[in-house]
Amino acid sequence: MNDTDFDIGAAMAGTLRGGRGDAWALVRGFAAYWGEPLTPEDGFTDADLDAAEQRLGLRLPVALREAYRLFGRRADLTSSQDVLLTPDELHLLDGALVYRAENQGCAHWGVLLDDLAQEDPPTVARPDLADKSQERWEPWEERFSTAAAVMAMSEKLLEDDEFGVFYEAGDEVPDGLVELPALGRDFRWFAGPDVLVLLIEESLMVARARTEDALDAL
Repeated sequence: MNDTDFDIGAAMAGTLRGGRGDAWALVRGFAAYWGEPLTPEDGFTDADLDAAEQRLGLRLPVALREAYRLFGRRADLTSSQDVLLTPDELHLLDGALVYRAENQGCAHWGVLLDDLAQEDPPTVARPDLADKSQERWEPWEERFSTAAAVMAMSEKLLEDDEFGVFYEAGDEVPDGLVELPALGRDFRWFAGPDVLVLLIEESLMVARARTEDALDAL
């Protein structure tokens, strides 16, 4: 792809103000520009999702089905650190459908059962606490499609390969980068030529480069 083929800032802004179609356009463009283009084999089938519905005794939200069909099998976009559950791993917990888990089980993400009828429902998160009586589902992203797009982008940056950079605690955002739209809870994004940086909760920072020259400059 040429540098002009994917405007990540515009795609992120479109996701913030648009619908789930804009989120899926962001995922497609991002996957192709920062990794490999999506293919039909990168998603689960309708039969996989229908089987999950039958097992759970409920209907999955439209946006969740679309995300799983689009890129649910792409580990670099779903499971570099935390894990998108497969359709046969989806389960219920305290009034919510759980679809994602932190890599050591320290947190889960889900959709409240009361919201499943919405096409693109809000998401919730739940930390794993020593005192289980204190655990609660807390609001996360206002739309599942937004949560899924943020997952795809952040998991790609967290991929442990030769083009990823993990910064030390206290490091500052590299000079010369432009801040992108604020997509994702407690996330800040920055971009430069062939470089993307993610600052999480003002503490953890990771980056990805597309070329060796960009990596050296970073």
